[in-house]
Amino acid sequence: MSSNRLLNTVEKASATPERLLYLLKTRGPQQSAEAGEMLGMTAEAARQQLTKLASAGLVETYSQSRGVGRPSQFWTLTQAGHNRFPDTHSTLTVQLLDTVRHAFGEQAIDRLIDLREQASRENYLRELKDAPDLKERVARLAALRSLEGYMAEYEELADGTLLFIENHCPICAAAAACQGFCRAELTVFSEVLNAKVERTEHILNGARRCAYTITPKI
Repeated sequence: MSSNRLLNTVEKASATPERLLYLLKTRGPQQSAEAGEMLGMTAEAARQQLTKLASAGLVETYSQSRGVGRPSQFWTLTQAGHNRFPDTHSTLTVQLLDTVRHAFGEQAIDRLIDLREQASRENYLRELKDAPDLKERVARLAALRSLEGYMAEYEELADGTLLFIENHCPICAAAAACQGFCRAELTVFSEVLNAKVERTEHILNGARRCAYTITPKI
């Protein structure tokens, strides 16, 4: 995504601190100068805002060497910063899953996942049915997933592989309690895109985001 497109997106957030948090959430660690350039402010202005966010416990810094010279300082979200992007009804969802599991057994959880998978598949297939090619299907899926709160986007790599990215998981607590949700989503992606889909990064494994490589079926 270009800097201009990113700026247009984050301008939906009214306050500069919120824009910076959104940037770190969707783009990962940034230097002050990089963040400032993307958001149309000076490096010093970005640094001052990031310092305030650090005082609030929402961001933190680390140093990384980039060749010769002094190490560069990068800003990244803390866990509290990530928590500003909420897991939809997380406590209630986990409680309900535990109640269903204890009352009706694991097979009831499997049935719930199957029903959710079926509904998602039908919705995505309906929205993607007239897409002319794989790239357009991926673009539409990213738009649909963003509406669901996943902050989804995609990139085309140099070799033509498509990288599908979800910068947030609004059902993370439920997925942690029952990883069948993640397996079901991977299956749905493969079916609705009619492509080979491999997960390369996973939030539940400690990654900043979930990412998938997408290539045509052989």
